[in-house]
Amino acid sequence: MKKKEKDLKKDTKKRKKSMIRELFETVISAGIIAFIIITFIGQVTVVRGASMEPTLHDSERLVANKISYRFESPERGEIIIFRPPIGIKRNYIKRIIGIPGDKIEIINGEVYLNEEKLEEPYVKYKSFENLPAFIVPPDSYFVLGDNRPNSSDSRYWGFVPRKNVVGKAWVVFWPLNRIRIP
Repeated sequence: MKKKEKDLKKDTKKRKKSMIRELFETVISAGIIAFIIITFIGQVTVVRGASMEPTLHDSERLVANKISYRFESPERGEIIIFRPPIGIKRNYIKRIIGIPGDKIEIINGEVYLNEEKLEEPYVKYKSFENLPAFIVPPDSYFVLGDNRPNSSDSRYWGFVPRKNVVGKAWVVFWPLNRIRIP
């Protein structure tokens, strides 16, 4: 009887060690998978401020698709997440207005793209500044917020280098009542 109790205790200890090891392996595996997803596939981004209203709102959370730009270039009209070229540590979210080679001019707040007025149904609040015509350089993008009077963007700090683009806004997932593709 004593031998059975000892064997039972040994089995219990082995199972506890096995459960701890299994838990440890699961946590490590989940960490590695999360690292791979965040580094190469997608990243959660929080919208800060009102610069993209009415398209995106303060405190909304979205997933940035990081993999698509490994195979294709960002396109005009897409909303991107990027590191601003002015040394700010946090990422910005803005809309691409000009791609490499585009001619941009702003007259009384109206954007002219390659000498044609750009129709921007996503802009609710326009500004009234002027920018003389310029060409977007290679491997760079001209970005603007949808809420022009309340946006720090390429009008103030210049072009976004291709290497600073983190990903494309893919899906807003929080708050739950606003789940959508921007």
